[in-house]
Amino acid sequence: MESGRAVLLIADIGGYTDYMSTHRMSLAHAEVNTARMLDKMIDAAPGYELIEIEGDAAFLSRPAVAPETDGTVLALLQVALAMHRAFHLERQNVAANLCPCTGCKGAANLKLKFVAHIGDVATQTIRQRQKLVGIDVILAHRWLKNPVTIPEYVLLSEELYGAGDHLPSAPVQEISDELEGIGTARAFVLDIGDLGGGELAAAAPLPAPRWSNRLGRTFAAAGLGLPYMLGLRRPRAEGTR
Repeated sequence: MESGRAVLLIADIGGYTDYMSTHRMSLAHAEVNTARMLDKMIDAAPGYELIEIEGDAAFLSRPAVAPETDGTVLALLQVALAMHRAFHLERQNVAANLCPCTGCKGAANLKLKFVAHIGDVATQTIRQRQKLVGIDVILAHRWLKNPVTIPEYVLLSEELYGAGDHLPSAPVQEISDELEGIGTARAFVLDIGDLGGGELAAAAPLPAPRWSNRLGRTFAAAGLGLPYMLGLRRPRAEGTR
């Protein structure tokens, strides 16, 4: 088992439970559409390793680069913005296809939030699958349940926020919560809608989906969703938290 210091990033799709609570055809399309959104988000995070897909969330990490005060927070926020844009572009493509089922049209209601932390982790390999373990991994996941009411945000743990010598000029909300098994902890929350200025590159407006793209997405959802409808593949929603 190897140990080290790492930046931990969890990208969590909000509204996932309601989205997946549909009839068989819609569930099949929702599974395919969610997988595509997760894939695009992960592709938009170069330098980060995918540790695990946790139902509605992607858990990623990268080794912490010393010194940790050298742009650590700004670099992470730039990655979060890139993942956010990739998610919304794919979400728009899904919602714009020609299938009328809830699994396609309901994608427009999905949101994306991030939890980020920095700490000590150990790498554990079981049956050729690599996992991260340690109290800091637990802490990052505990922050997924929090009192934040902002629809889309980046939550920075106190440890990560304190590692940032360069911070964005966006408003920051400080929160304190009792985390199970951890105790009282503080975090700092930024509304994704407030990011994209100053040292953070703002994203261009999302392009309108083309007719050929809409048609192709419709056939993709139908074809890729068929194994789930026939019971040949099992949706992640049935085997995760």
